[in-house]
Amino acid sequence: MQYGGDSGVIELKDLTKVFRQNGQETVALRNVSLRVPKGEIFGILGQSGAGKSTLIRCVNLLERPTSGEVWVDGREITRLSPAELRAVRREMGMIFQQFNLFDSRTVAGNVAYPLEVAGWPRQRINERVAELLALVGLSDKAGAYPAQLSGGQKQRVGIARALALGPKLLLSDEATSALDPDTTRSVLDLLREINRRLGLTILLITHQMEVVKQVCDSVAILEEGQLVEQGRVLELIGRPGSRLRQLLYEPFRDTGFHVSPQGVLVALFFVGQSAEEPLISSVVRNFQVDANIVQGAVERIAGTTVGRLLVELTGRPEDVQAALQYLEARGVSPEVIQRG
Repeated sequence: MQYGGDSGVIELKDLTKVFRQNGQETVALRNVSLRVPKGEIFGILGQSGAGKSTLIRCVNLLERPTSGEVWVDGREITRLSPAELRAVRREMGMIFQQFNLFDSRTVAGNVAYPLEVAGWPRQRINERVAELLALVGLSDKAGAYPAQLSGGQKQRVGIARALALGPKLLLSDEATSALDPDTTRSVLDLLREINRRLGLTILLITHQMEVVKQVCDSVAILEEGQLVEQGRVLELIGRPGSRLRQLLYEPFRDTGFHVSPQGVLVALFFVGQSAEEPLISSVVRNFQVDANIVQGAVERIAGTTVGRLLVELTGRPEDVQAALQYLEARGVSPEVIQRG
């Protein structure tokens, strides 16, 4: 299956899923439309009950949508025959939160399983399994059983198994939520490496903001079954009022700081080059304002330096406004939190 053009690997159009049980209706997804570009790690972010897992199960039709369309590689897959759908699903690998390994099979046996089902000859299976275990860093664990592995190692086996048939798309349903922070980072690093080396598109379901910050190129945010925002992670962080920005920095706002009568409390977001420049010093030097830094941090998000400062600017209103315009012109994206 070849991906091409601008259509995206996955496109969902007005997707709605309603569950009906005992005369009750629950709307899990409501008119969700989104596009996952080729070669990206695309995050679906939301809290429990937001509809994330239902969405990913609609992508491979483990759940049939009540209405709407699911396009994969330019084909509307809800209209495919069972044989055609099986062929599309072979282009999708999936990793799970609970690993779903066979306890009675070795690591190599777990990775080999989809190849055996597909009817590969034994020699090719052995070669492919060895290749995949080397990719995920588990060559020395080929003969071990799942009970002998750590959680991170189990998830690496799950990733290797998902890659066995050479999919173009990897679906990840909360694959790191059962892991500790250090193991989560190592698994996410592995997914990023696989994405880069194999050109693999990854659709990643998560409720963890750290996952989005570490590995996602783009993100869509679900709340109560509705899509509230989607876009490139860095673009959304730089956009005043974006939902992602609110979720990332809500704790950052709650300082208890009291603004002086002539002051303005401003959140400043520095993305990329602007994080390296002494812009606060420039503001103080070039405008008749004082700057009091209340909070600040610098981190890596989507592989780019992102800084955030909570600053009180004090001075005449026109001088403060001129300083804010100066910062905005340099890509800092100021957001007024409170006025004195």
